[in-house]
Amino acid sequence: MITQDDIRLAAQRIAPYLRTTPVIRLEAGRHEVPGDTFLKLESLQVTGSFKPRGAFNRLLGQPLPPAGVIAASGGNHGIAVAYAAQKLGVRAEIHVPSLATALKRRMLTDLGARVVVSGDTYVEALAASEARAAEAGALNVHAFDHPATLAGQGTLAFELEAQLPDLDTVLVAVGGGGFIGGIAAWFAGRVKVVAVEPERCPTLHRALRAGEPVDVETGGIAADSLGCRRVGGVPFAVLHPAVSDAVLVTDEQIREAQRGLWDTLRIVAEPGGATAFAALASGAYLRSPGERIAVIICGGNADPASFA
Repeated sequence: MITQDDIRLAAQRIAPYLRTTPVIRLEAGRHEVPGDTFLKLESLQVTGSFKPRGAFNRLLGQPLPPAGVIAASGGNHGIAVAYAAQKLGVRAEIHVPSLATALKRRMLTDLGARVVVSGDTYVEALAASEARAAEAGALNVHAFDHPATLAGQGTLAFELEAQLPDLDTVLVAVGGGGFIGGIAAWFAGRVKVVAVEPERCPTLHRALRAGEPVDVETGGIAADSLGCRRVGGVPFAVLHPAVSDAVLVTDEQIREAQRGLWDTLRIVAEPGGATAFAALASGAYLRSPGERIAVIICGGNADPASFA
């Protein structure tokens, strides 16, 4: 299990490389969302997502092999690993599925990573990356299923609690479970943690119903960042007692959330980054009277022209 001490240590370890991202309060009546609502803009983190928290903690946790690091990613995890590798002076090879956007592939190349398109899905890219890491003697950096990654992602909750100490609820988008797993490990029941997933990527929703990780088919506009076929075993061990269900939102609700964030706040969020907000803005998550909610805008690697 991931402890608060693990997360505190991770926060100290990665602090020289990351930003403290801002929290803003929504004006009353904006987006038809009543009550005290705050947005944690992790989209303004280095590389445009929360992923460097886990990537740096993983890479800084042990000596790195001469062959460098290898990862599989739809984009943001790979970008974070490539960025961390560049800062730490090691080579990075990133395997991406064909659905990875041109923007994210370009960001990987700009960071000096070797980019390899391996199959059409994250599962295929992951298998290729694991085989390549074993062959080359490189460190394989999994996107979500490792304790050091969870502890790194949990530093967002550590940071958020210092910014909003009287918070009731946090809404978090879910892919493989590493991000929400780290957040749930930090709050340890003191704050309600709500999972939000696209209807077409119901990975945690199905796992919670089954009582264990299960394979699901994924697709839709957020599949490049949230389209994991199976929730990780490490995060599920944290999430199963901490999160009771996952709220599901449609692709259109996600797109509307993207437009709303851009039109009224000039916040750029990719589909996965807007998914948690879509649950609140659409009413898929029904808040209680007086509930103080933080919504994590977890990724901003999108072109506004794609949704404006």
